[in-house]
Amino acid sequence: MSTSTTTRIVLPGIVEPEGLVLESVPTPAPAADEVLVDVEASGVSFAEQSMRRGRYPGQPAFPFVPGYDLVGRVRAVGPAGDPALVGRRVAVATKTGGWATRAIVPAADLVPVPEGVDADAAEAVVVNGLTAWQMLVRTARVRPGGTVLVHGASGGVGTVLVQLARVRGLRVIGTASTRHHDALRALGVDPVDNRAGDPYAAVRRLAPEGVDAVFDHLGLESARHSFRLLRRGGALVVYGTAVEKDTDTSVLSLFAAMLSRIALWNLLPNGRRASFYDFWGGRRFRPAAFRRRQHEDLAAVFALVADGTVVPHIAARFPLERAAEALALAESRTVRGKVVIVP
Repeated sequence: MSTSTTTRIVLPGIVEPEGLVLESVPTPAPAADEVLVDVEASGVSFAEQSMRRGRYPGQPAFPFVPGYDLVGRVRAVGPAGDPALVGRRVAVATKTGGWATRAIVPAADLVPVPEGVDADAAEAVVVNGLTAWQMLVRTARVRPGGTVLVHGASGGVGTVLVQLARVRGLRVIGTASTRHHDALRALGVDPVDNRAGDPYAAVRRLAPEGVDAVFDHLGLESARHSFRLLRRGGALVVYGTAVEKDTDTSVLSLFAAMLSRIALWNLLPNGRRASFYDFWGGRRFRPAAFRRRQHEDLAAVFALVADGTVVPHIAARFPLERAAEALALAESRTVRGKVVIVP
């Protein structure tokens, strides 16, 4: 395809996955402080699943191009930009715009990608790896020898999180469907069936004295159970409300209820703490510190991928024109790891 043309996926409104639109438009030129990136890989995350329902907080007005993150090479820089950036492999957390053959992104958001790391492997840890690293290292801060519970241990964030936890000397209990248990055991995880009986009771049997941290993206009801599983000094890190994805309940009301509950838990005199992880937290008020933290943490994750310590699991790869299939597969919640779109 001519470099003067960009192919992209457009989310036109609240539609089923097959309602996504493929279109070609003239390739835009980067403005000052921007670069044009040839996209090598983008991903399908929970965010796109929420956006197509109009339920993601702060999403742009329809129509827009989805794509929460991307990996690619810089093709051009804006006026007065650094020409040394051209040709470099980079990763960017974009929130939108990644499902395209080319994308305009802020130059300040670029994070170098090691040349030895495949594009889809790098893509699998941009948002997922950053989320896992920051929740584990910056928020939970569990000491080596501790025990953590990871809900959805076979998912995009979960598959990275359990590996990072094992690298840091932690025992990991992970909830997942039984079809993923053998793969989790191979990673050193104690698996728990999340669809049979009472998974929280099963965790209690594995860790009768409680766990040091729980990473929960399921919703308020699960968070209540998870908080009770903590031992004194333990940390609950909530990072989503996945079980409410298909409901008509206001997302803002869900978040308000969760934050209110977290505030109450933190008032209890039991030494346990709870927090809500916000990937974009701090960007508006402290953008320089936000970028510095993201760049440091993603570089640390990329280094672990480059030396083989962390192996991202790619559930499936789809070309851009099959983005609808990629989204439908991710929404099925039957796969292990990350669904990647390769333009």
